[in-house]
Amino acid sequence: MNIRISTNNQPLSFLLPEDVARQVGERAKSRRLAANLSRKTLSVRSGVPAATIRKFEVTGTIGLVALMQLADALGCLDAFGMLFPPPVAMSLDEFVAPQRKRGSR
Repeated sequence: MNIRISTNNQPLSFLLPEDVARQVGERAKSRRLAANLSRKTLSVRSGVPAATIRKFEVTGTIGLVALMQLADALGCLDAFGMLFPPPVAMSLDEFVAPQRKRGSR
């Protein structure tokens, strides 16, 4: 496990993306087992191949669409709404400053 230090007023994180991915895979497995579902049954419900589910549960590696399909089948799809929240103003100047729109003219 490597340590990353962030300087953008973000909390320090001692986890790498690979660590977080593995933890998500482990939590998905726990959720599947708590629902008393086999990988095969979850595969049928989600449309994600059982081999992909196994790889995800062990390594944390999975495509985004497949991850969302599994989350939907396990009743966790709403959690994706918390991903990439809008930035929070840290000062009054940031709050009143106009937002730059990149990529649009």
